[in-house]
Amino acid sequence: MFEQILKRRRSIRRYLTDSVENDLLHTLLEAAIWAPSAHNRQPWRFAVLQDACHKENLANAMGARLRVDRTKDGDDPEIIERDVAKSLKLIIGSPTVIVVCLSMSDMDVYLDEHRNNAELLMAVQSTAMAVQNLLLAAHAMGLGACWRCAPLFCADTVIDTLKLPQDWHPQALVTVGYPDEAGKIPSRFSLSEVTRWL
Repeated sequence: MFEQILKRRRSIRRYLTDSVENDLLHTLLEAAIWAPSAHNRQPWRFAVLQDACHKENLANAMGARLRVDRTKDGDDPEIIERDVAKSLKLIIGSPTVIVVCLSMSDMDVYLDEHRNNAELLMAVQSTAMAVQNLLLAAHAMGLGACWRCAPLFCADTVIDTLKLPQDWHPQALVTVGYPDEAGKIPSRFSLSEVTRWL
């Protein structure tokens, strides 16, 4: 059963318009917070967007930032606008958007940069494991979900738009809904390509 959940999960980007019930969202978030974490500090934080106005505000703010950044890069304006439109559609068209953040407030603090960087990386890894739990739970419950890392490129925009606490560092958007597509079957490297037995 678990192997089927693991191997049949897909990144779903198109959803039906039906809302996701709050009890199902609570179940997803409960699955997320049972992930392992460094020192058991549980650095993950979640902002759940269901109202259209919140999703639209976030999508428009992130789209504007994307437009500015890509223009500075010298990208073709037509391609920029296509990518902005795609981003807007994904966020606004998702019944629920979960902004996944991390907080360093309970992580250890050291006198040297090397160990502080390691502590940050442990918080990132812990938060990523929480998202994996959430994605697997969504699939097991018949929901679709997709992990998007765009907030890493505009964390300050996300914090300001959603009025999040300043110690919440946005890591990802997870869109959630009832799937309106099957999703692409992903390819995987063989074990022999990624494993060394010693």
